[in-house]
Amino acid sequence: MLRSLVEQVLKNIQTVIVGKEEVIRLVLAAILCEGHVLLEDVPGTGKTTLARALAISLGCTFRRIQFTPDLLPSDVTGLMWFNQKTQEFEYRPGPIMANIVLADEINRATPRTQSALLEAMQERQVTSDGITRPLPRPFLVIATQNPVELEGTFPLPEAQIDRFMIKIGLGYPSPQEENALLERFQRSDPLETLTAVTRPEAIQEAQAMRRQIRVEASVRDYIVRMAQATRENPEIQLGASPRATLNLFYMAQAWAALDGREFVLPDDVKHVAPYVLGHRLIVSPQAMLRGRRREDLINEIIAAVPVPVEVR
Repeated sequence: MLRSLVEQVLKNIQTVIVGKEEVIRLVLAAILCEGHVLLEDVPGTGKTTLARALAISLGCTFRRIQFTPDLLPSDVTGLMWFNQKTQEFEYRPGPIMANIVLADEINRATPRTQSALLEAMQERQVTSDGITRPLPRPFLVIATQNPVELEGTFPLPEAQIDRFMIKIGLGYPSPQEENALLERFQRSDPLETLTAVTRPEAIQEAQAMRRQIRVEASVRDYIVRMAQATRENPEIQLGASPRATLNLFYMAQAWAALDGREFVLPDDVKHVAPYVLGHRLIVSPQAMLRGRRREDLINEIIAAVPVPVEVR
């Protein structure tokens, strides 16, 4: 059931997004883990379109927040306002009160506004005027940022980066994919006719099924050793946190589920590790001066950590 549901959603999204099957599968795996996604790529590669197509396909509510320097925390979480008719204060929900929230160009908002997402992303709740309100489930934040244009931006703090389960980029399409894109959008936008293929309740059921995917002790040890290796590497100033270890565990479960298996293989861990761990590492200044990149370091760590020989 879980794999068929994912395949159905994948095919539906691919009626809008040309190619990018790996990226879509990673986002769907993050949803199965109730994790958040950071999309970093240049403008025009389809980040917003992917988020909208995902929300429509899943039958979820969708809100888009355009992050700007003048955006306030209350513009995200909502605020209390005085209703003159009832002579009482009422809560006006912010755009965070949705199943899928697109935080567009998140690094353009001030750190104060960025921090408004911290509670929502971790505890799935928002607190306004001392009152805590739960967020709808499933809940997913898809944030985008431009890696090229950095003027007027505020780098995400490590506490915020660590709350994103995976970081991925869409990249430019191949010539064949770009040609197919032109043909598909020639007469109309397929996003306008896209319909839901499932419902939020089914997604929650799939999330519960993902937790049943078996992870043997040897694979759990492999995950822990990989996280430990990032902390012991002299070229890495800040390694993976325990939250990152959990995220790697969950994503390996989801990747196995997408492959139709009821157990996790070491290859599942190796496949998702760069997306889960890469953005969390801080390279030491000395290593940066030598031209060392996070991508190179994480790939070296994955290659160096011994893989379990046999999984029973």
